[in-house]
Amino acid sequence: MLAMYERHLVSERDLAPHTVRAYLGDLTSMLEQATRLGNRSLRTIDLRTLRSWLATQQSLGRARTTMARRATAVRVFTAWALHTGLVDADPGALLGSPKTHHGLPPALRVDQARLLLEAAAVHADDGSAVGIRDVAILELLYATGIRVGELCGLDVDDLDHERRVVRVFGKGRKERTVPFGRPADRAVDAWLRQGRRALAAPGAGPALFLGARGRRIDQRAVRTLVHARLAEVPGAPDLGPHGLRHTAATHLLEGGADLRSVQELLGHASLGTTQIYTHVTTDRLRQAYRQAHPRA
Repeated sequence: MLAMYERHLVSERDLAPHTVRAYLGDLTSMLEQATRLGNRSLRTIDLRTLRSWLATQQSLGRARTTMARRATAVRVFTAWALHTGLVDADPGALLGSPKTHHGLPPALRVDQARLLLEAAAVHADDGSAVGIRDVAILELLYATGIRVGELCGLDVDDLDHERRVVRVFGKGRKERTVPFGRPADRAVDAWLRQGRRALAAPGAGPALFLGARGRRIDQRAVRTLVHARLAEVPGAPDLGPHGLRHTAATHLLEGGADLRSVQELLGHASLGTTQIYTHVTTDRLRQAYRQAHPRA
């Protein structure tokens, strides 16, 4: 049954590998507890069993975001089980998710973002392929706000230099087109002309960005790069690639972009997900008010 469900997540829902692993892990945990509670069949698992499992997770100190994801994983499974005839009713349909506390995501200031890109450019002065690649990666991440997984999945043909847009496949393989500016265009062009050929190895295929071994770069290498370059920016928070995504969204809104456009650029399915960035900009406005207004 688990093998069938995994095929459903991969082939029909087209979920990312790490999401599939997380869903299967959550499901296995729930089934183990259901067994301890005396269930010997999927058909006997009810809403009380599912709530008991979530309560156990909460008692173990799991974060609210983790709890919400686990509730979602179970609801997806029980809906699939009903659709495939493995159960007669869907107990997960009534399973609620713990409300998550949305904290303000950390982001760089505009001057810190500029220093980050300048730090990367210094490392590219020696003309090394890796240095040129790193500048292109950071410029594209900041220019587009795409996810690190989306960046690593880009192919050369996904870039349209004439229109300065990139085709991105986001969560659920949903396609969107994201624009980027001239600095990112110049950096990526330099990488394609000077760096990529020097790194490319058999098996590189059409991958836009390559790792040190000449094949498609992985997310860990990009995270290491972002942390390393940010460490050279005085006072900058220690962010990963997702922090650059937050930064791009924040700077877009601070520059006057409307929320709906930012939602499209980031590939958020819900406008509510994008609204967190309005809290960021409001918080910064309030901070500036306190510092500047004599009667704040």
